[in-house]
Amino acid sequence: MIVSVDQLRQAARGTLPRWLFDYVDGGAYSEATLRRNRDALAERHLLPFVLRGVARPDAGASILGVRQPFPIGLAPVGMAGMLDAQGEIAAARAATARGVQMCVSHFSICSIEEIARAVDPAFLMFQLYIFRDRAVTEDMVRRAWAAGVRTLVVTVDTPVTPLRERDVRNGFRQISRLSLRQIGQMLPRPGWTWRMVRRGHCVIGNLVPYDMGTTLFSQAAAISRSLDPAIGWDDMAWLRTIWKGRLVVKGVMQPADVATCADLGLDGVVLSNHGGRQLDGSASAVDVLEAGIRAANARLQILVDGGFRYGGDVAKALMLGAAGVMIGRPWAYALAANGEKGVTDVLKYFRDGLLSTMTLLGAADLGALRGGRKSLLLEARQTTSFDEE
Repeated sequence: MIVSVDQLRQAARGTLPRWLFDYVDGGAYSEATLRRNRDALAERHLLPFVLRGVARPDAGASILGVRQPFPIGLAPVGMAGMLDAQGEIAAARAATARGVQMCVSHFSICSIEEIARAVDPAFLMFQLYIFRDRAVTEDMVRRAWAAGVRTLVVTVDTPVTPLRERDVRNGFRQISRLSLRQIGQMLPRPGWTWRMVRRGHCVIGNLVPYDMGTTLFSQAAAISRSLDPAIGWDDMAWLRTIWKGRLVVKGVMQPADVATCADLGLDGVVLSNHGGRQLDGSASAVDVLEAGIRAANARLQILVDGGFRYGGDVAKALMLGAAGVMIGRPWAYALAANGEKGVTDVLKYFRDGLLSTMTLLGAADLGALRGGRKSLLLEARQTTSFDEE
């Protein structure tokens, strides 16, 4: 039984070699943004109604055209296939079993084709990074559509990769193969090491057709050279012309950028600071959620990620107006700790936490939860404000 995400985190720490655990767990520079994501949720307090007779709340919602029993999805996690021998396929099976969507990382170990063959692709989104070579990007778009994916999530907050102190300390940056140091960190983790040895050669499956290296680490080095730091709004307009499905931008924080996404006819945005892995000192997505909702003006759906650890956290985001929440590290920890069952259980943990919070707040459904926002949610202090335009 899952007691907390922190319990899963500790289990993952005891399962994975240090260099891999820190890659998943860490953030940029001082990790202030990582901490801010949790603080922003903790600063918002719930004020319940009682005697509302809400024994069986309904958390059902339509997220980007897919009906889900609760509005939570799996955020993209790069190289998640290194966490468990079944890789991203295990996570996708867990998500579809719970009736929720998973956003497959562009840099997944299992290719989008492999994952789509294992589950109903209607529950898959695909994360896209834009490469300098637009032909590679366009081919990846084609492959995602051919695999049955109908929602493309373009990540735009990674024009450069900042220093991540834990990765540097572990010698995980700028390497072409495992060093003696990393191998030494694997020795105290014989279970994980044996599963990875039995699995065999690991590479980023989505990149295999593009001659970007023959090992995981050579591919990672090629990625840093291949990502285009100069992408702009014209690239979003271009993708809108070549992608026939739902188009979402992930990594937006400014309300003005939300409005531009709506102007371009996009279907959604994910308000996100990349889990604290990019801009150190950034605000939390929760800090700017209400301003983003106003900027969208009901023209697109707004999802949010970063720092969610409890069902009550999800309720807070929904009360602020989010259509849904995406979780990243929680499912990564769960996958490392207990494979497919771990991801299934962590989704149940979030669902049950959301439902119990709704009952305690006296909200029978998500409409009531959002409708009662002014009287149900108190904020400890005003965190971020934007001039009305």
